[in-house]
Amino acid sequence: MKIALAQLNYHIANFEGNTRKIIEAIKKAEIHGAELIVFSELAITGYYPHDLLERKEFIEQAEKAINEVAKHCINIAALVGGPSINTGSKGKKLFNSAYFLKDGKIEAIRNKSLLPTYDIFDEYRHFEPNRQFDVIEFNGKKLAVTICEDLWDEQPTQNEFGKDKLYTRSPLEELSKLNPDLVINLSASPFSYNQESWRKDILVNKAIKYQLPIVYVNQVGAHTEIVFDGGSFFMKKDGSIPCELAYFDEDFRVVDTENTTIHHQVEKDYIAKIHQALILGIRDYFEKMGFKKAILGLSGGIDSALVCALAVEALGSENVRGVLMPSRYSSDHSVADALHLAENLGIRHDTIGIQSMVDEFEKQLSPIFEDLPPGVAEENIQARTRGILVMAVSNKFGNILLNTTNKSECAVGYGTLYGDMNGGLAVLGDVYKMDVFKLSRYINRNGEVIPENSIVKPPSAELRPDQKDTDSLPDYDILDQILFDYIELNLSPKEIIERGFDEETVFKVTKMVNQNEYKRFQAPPIIRVSSKAFGFGRKMPLVARYH
Repeated sequence: MKIALAQLNYHIANFEGNTRKIIEAIKKAEIHGAELIVFSELAITGYYPHDLLERKEFIEQAEKAINEVAKHCINIAALVGGPSINTGSKGKKLFNSAYFLKDGKIEAIRNKSLLPTYDIFDEYRHFEPNRQFDVIEFNGKKLAVTICEDLWDEQPTQNEFGKDKLYTRSPLEELSKLNPDLVINLSASPFSYNQESWRKDILVNKAIKYQLPIVYVNQVGAHTEIVFDGGSFFMKKDGSIPCELAYFDEDFRVVDTENTTIHHQVEKDYIAKIHQALILGIRDYFEKMGFKKAILGLSGGIDSALVCALAVEALGSENVRGVLMPSRYSSDHSVADALHLAENLGIRHDTIGIQSMVDEFEKQLSPIFEDLPPGVAEENIQARTRGILVMAVSNKFGNILLNTTNKSECAVGYGTLYGDMNGGLAVLGDVYKMDVFKLSRYINRNGEVIPENSIVKPPSAELRPDQKDTDSLPDYDILDQILFDYIELNLSPKEIIERGFDEETVFKVTKMVNQNEYKRFQAPPIIRVSSKAFGFGRKMPLVARYH
């Protein structure tokens, strides 16, 4: 069977735009002689619409869009993801569905069985799980249509409570009893650099176990926090993948399931993939929100330098503006490094000295502060002064502020609310500091973009004389390992200590993570590139007494 894989970048609730893309792909597939074209999960609405699914008019628009797409399926059939109404008397009002469109109408609907409710997913909030299984017969073949998680029933629970698997039922086990010829999976599987191979391994195991070829169509693009990396493919029943689509870009391919042409993707390391994910995250955030220009503070440090370089790649140098805001504690080389970066990237940049403003704040606060020694309050005045200034330029010229806080800093609260934690989008909030260094080296792979001095000098907030990050934090290579074990692997402090880390350091770090949840609660949305990003994928109580 000749099947077209349509890997597209959708826009949540943009029914006109999504419908147009889908119809264009159908026409293209028809020209290429495809019998069937497959789109991704919730393609008609974009993934994930959250509580828009509770609005009647939203569902009505989705149904209207599906019927419009169906009109173009005369000489070709299509599988399109979208919500459908549960007409039963019990359960949630909607299913997460795959619409089989043929002969100008909706020929059949297949519903998702396994609804993920963990990490960033909350599908059971809106959808009823499918409990009836049937294949779709088309052109002499039996198609086992599944939706994303339906093939992930064998994933581990990632806990130590004696359970090996997260789900109690296997949709493909049920469908295999009906002797299908082919499995088709409509997916919305987000990117995470430390789970990508696991995702593919699960599907390889399915193909081999059931001796069935699999057509897997993922979507691509970013929806604020979540980045979809594409990588759709056709997999033979022996688990080999003769045809794989592009990563982090729209793609289209027609495969003949009986005679497949070999198309291999060049494998990239995880830093290159994070780089692509962040570029896509920035670009789609601006395009889908209707924004054009970005602004950020440039300190001469590595974090702001990396964010600036990424923003220029995503938006173009003409759409990025940097603001240097030195104080008495800003070293000459930091200012020089920031200027060097701006010149390398060709961006507009402005310099606003903040010391006179900081002095005035301290003068006005002195009667209240009395004779107390200077400390964090005075340091934060500097950060908040910078926040006020860069937000003022943002407001005046309509530029969106990019936050430059990395995951290591975000985890331990090493940032100032209403100061350097300001922003519309946190670019590095899911990137540990050691990976910030690696990404900066990657940016410079073909020549210096980020000044070498910004990469090699000891990290510092420069809010007091001779300040270094290591005055308050462990070395980042140690800190990041502890944070990864605690956040991504969900290990207890005791388990982390048993891995060979210093007990005092582990308890200090984990305590800082727990105590600073209130800061992260107020942080900008973070582009997710790992399996456990801060935000709605890691929900912790603010007032818990737990360590």
